[in-house]
Amino acid sequence: MAEKKKDTKQNCEAPETVTDEQTETATKESNQAEQAVSEMIQLTADEFNQVKAHIEELQIAHDAAVAANQRSQADFANFKRRNATIAADSFLEGKIGVISRLLPVLDDFDRALECACADAAYSDGIKLVQRRLFDELTKLGLKEIPTDGKFDPNFHEAVMQEPSDMERGSILLVLRKGYTVDNRIIRHSMVKVAQ
Repeated sequence: MAEKKKDTKQNCEAPETVTDEQTETATKESNQAEQAVSEMIQLTADEFNQVKAHIEELQIAHDAAVAANQRSQADFANFKRRNATIAADSFLEGKIGVISRLLPVLDDFDRALECACADAAYSDGIKLVQRRLFDELTKLGLKEIPTDGKFDPNFHEAVMQEPSDMERGSILLVLRKGYTVDNRIIRHSMVKVAQ
């Protein structure tokens, strides 16, 4: 077994010798490669200036393309914002249109409740329907304009004046309720005011 280990060691220690011919060949090949590369790299001054001018043209074209892209992105962002605003305004206008058409129905319910009705169940039914309609319209943003206090021409429409002991401009009677939708007046309150 000891002999086998010695044989293995001798096989591993075999010297590698590089001949002078191999070294010369490698050196020549290296020199030829360097010469070929240096020939490829050498540019004349005109060629260099042409390449430099071409690079500058490409840089200008690149900058123009980047600027055009940024403008396009800004235009698209503005387009999206404008369309969102138009859509919101259109939705609000549609909502106001529908609610405005339902206000006379709400007024009819108010008038029906003002009339004295002998049948309490009938009166309660009208109140229930009127309250339900008003609640649904309130969910859409409908709010009644307050009429307690002084007359405000921004919210009220004075159709009558009457001498009264109350302060001048006080609202005496509401003839027709006024409403807003999302802080936009859709109908002024029609009122009688003190003179």
